[in-house]
Amino acid sequence: SIGRYSMRKLILKLPEILKRKTVARSRLFKIETLDLLFSNGVERTYERLPAGSRQGVIVVAINDRDELLLTREYAAGFHEYQLSLPKGAIDGHETAVVAGARELAEEVGFGASNVEFVKTLTVAPGHMGYEISVVFATDLYPNELEGDEPEPIELIKWPISELDTLIESNDFREGRAIAALALCKSRIKKIQSRRSG
Repeated sequence: SIGRYSMRKLILKLPEILKRKTVARSRLFKIETLDLLFSNGVERTYERLPAGSRQGVIVVAINDRDELLLTREYAAGFHEYQLSLPKGAIDGHETAVVAGARELAEEVGFGASNVEFVKTLTVAPGHMGYEISVVFATDLYPNELEGDEPEPIELIKWPISELDTLIESNDFREGRAIAALALCKSRIKKIQSRRSG
């Protein structure tokens, strides 16, 4: 709760949608315009990618050698390979935990005896109705599943003792992955203290 922090409290009313129109559609995306009327009388048109039927999951996975499992895979948005965490779409019948376990096996070839839901994040909510759930996976074991990637994904094992170096690195800049690590930092510290103590 943010109630203990000082802030200017406003009573906000959702703007009225005057008109909604689909302006483009592809295999993966739909773009809408929303003509809005705000409670103060201001009218604006917004463009957005509305919430779709599939949301995402991202996995913070730690092996028994205190290593974080990272991926390096093609990122079409930047036409480059980027360092990140295992992630993918949640299929309609899956929970985030089940999807996270599946993505871990498909992308890096590991299963996990312990997969825990952490939090669901919004991604660019001013323009997109997309959510991604963070899960934390431990007690890993070899378990390869065939995925839908067009090429093999590179697996990189990073020591959890060097997390700050990773987060500060220019090679690791995917915002969802950085947020997921920040959310799991206390869980990672518990693993470190349990194994060192």
